[in-house]
Amino acid sequence: MPHVPTEPAEPAGAAALPRANTVVVVLALAGIVVSLMQTLVIPLIPQLPKLLSASAADTSWAITATLLAGAVATPVVGRLGDMYGKRLMLLISIALLVTGSVVAALSHTLAPMVVGRALQGLAAGVIPLGISIMRDELPSERLGAATALMSASLGVGGALGLPAAALLAEYTDWHVLFWVSAGLGALAAVLVLTLVPESAVRSGGRFDLVGAAGLSAGLFCLLLVISKGADWGWTSALTTGLFGASVVVLVLWGWWELRTREPLVDLRTTARRQVLFTNLASAVFGFAMFAMSLVLPQLLQLPEATGYGLGQSMLAMGLVMAPSGLVMMAMAPLSARVSKARGPKVTLMLGAVVVAAGYGLSVAMMSAIWHLVLVSAVIGAGIGLAYGAMPALIMAAVPMSETAAANSLNTLMRSIGTSTSSAAAGVVLAQMTITLGSATVPSENGLRLVMAIGAGAALVAFALAAFLPGRRPASATPTTHTASAVPAEAAP
Repeated sequence: MPHVPTEPAEPAGAAALPRANTVVVVLALAGIVVSLMQTLVIPLIPQLPKLLSASAADTSWAITATLLAGAVATPVVGRLGDMYGKRLMLLISIALLVTGSVVAALSHTLAPMVVGRALQGLAAGVIPLGISIMRDELPSERLGAATALMSASLGVGGALGLPAAALLAEYTDWHVLFWVSAGLGALAAVLVLTLVPESAVRSGGRFDLVGAAGLSAGLFCLLLVISKGADWGWTSALTTGLFGASVVVLVLWGWWELRTREPLVDLRTTARRQVLFTNLASAVFGFAMFAMSLVLPQLLQLPEATGYGLGQSMLAMGLVMAPSGLVMMAMAPLSARVSKARGPKVTLMLGAVVVAAGYGLSVAMMSAIWHLVLVSAVIGAGIGLAYGAMPALIMAAVPMSETAAANSLNTLMRSIGTSTSSAAAGVVLAQMTITLGSATVPSENGLRLVMAIGAGAALVAFALAAFLPGRRPASATPTTHTASAVPAEAAP
C-alpha cells in the first residue's frame, strides 16, 4: 500500500511569491520545449523521403515512433515520479529529449532519425510531471492558474513552434531544427536543476514491472493500428491481428492491475466517476482539438486553383496558426478563475462549447486568411479553458501520492484522442478528394466534414463533462500542502 506522503513545508510569506513564480515559469518553459518536438518535423514531412533516401511510407515512422514512445513512457514515468521523485524523472525525460535531438541532428538516413524521434517521444511525461510538482510545491491560491498554464503548454508549444520550425526549415539546413531543440532542452534541464525543488511527496512501494510491460505492449499495438491502419488497410490481417492483440493484452493487463498490491495504475481510483469521466472527456477533447491542426494547414497551403485553397507558404501557415497558442496561454488565468468561482466541471463544459462554436464558425468562414486566424483563435480559447480544468478535476479526486500517475494517464488519454482523430480524418480526406492536374487533393466538402466532426466531438466532450459530480466553488482548487484524502463527492 502507498505510504502516507510527507507534507512539504508551506512557503513562508514574502519569499513564497517569487519562488512560486520561478517554479511556474521554469516548468511551463519545459512543457513548451517538449511540445515543440511534436511540430518540429511538420515542415519537413514532404521532403523527408528525399532527405533520408527512403519511401514516404517508411519516413512516416519519424512521426509514428514519437507517438508510440510517448504513449509507452507517459504512464510509466508518472508512476516512477510518484515513487522516486518527480523532478528526478522530469530531468531524465528532458535528458532523453536532448539525446534524441542530437541523434536526429546527426542523422542522414532513416534509422537514426527514427531512433532520435523515439527518444524525443520518451519525454512526453514532462507536462504531467510538471503539473504534479506544482501541486506539491505551490501555495494553493497559485495552483489553479499555474496548472492551467502547464496543461495548456502542450498546445502553446505546438502552435508557436510551427512558424519557428517553418522559418528554420526554409532558410537553414534542416538539421538546425534538431540542434535548436537540443539547445532548448539543455537550457530547460539547467533551469529545472537549479530552480525547481524536489518534492518530498513519495508513494514508495515497488514498481509494477509486469503492469508496465502489459500496458506498454497493449498501447503499442493499439496506437500502431491507429497510426498505420490506413497504410496497411483497415481490414488487413496485420491491422486486425494487432487490434485483437491489443484488446487481449489490455484485458489481461486490467486483470493483473486489479489483483496486484501495488499496481502501475490504480484502476479502482481511475473508475471513480470524477476521474473516469474526466479521462473520457479528455480523450474526446483531444480528438476534437486535432481536427483544426489537420484541416487549417491544408486549407492555407492548397493551391488557389482548387477554388478554396489559399496558396500560402509553410511559414505563412505557421504564422496563421501561432495566435491560437497565444490565446491558449492567455486563457490559463481565466480558466483558473472560472474554476475557482464555478468549479472545474463548468470550466471544462464551457471550453467544449467554445471549441464547438469555433468549428461552427469554420463552416461559413473558410475563404480568407483572417477567417482562419479567427477560427483557430476561438478554438484555441476553448482548448485553453478546458485544458486548465482537466488537471484540477484529476487532482481533486486522487491522493497526493498518486498525482503524477493520475495526470500522466489523463495526458495519455488526450494523446489517444488526437491519434484517433488523425486516423479518422485521414479516412475522410482519402475518400473525399478532387483531381487537380495529376494530383489528388482533399475536397472542400471533405475538409468541412472533418471540421464538423471536430464540432461534434467537442459536444460529446460537453456531454461527458455533464456527468462529472458538481462541486462547491470553495472546493474547486485542491488543497496543496496537506496529505490529501479523496473528497467525498469524488467517490463512486
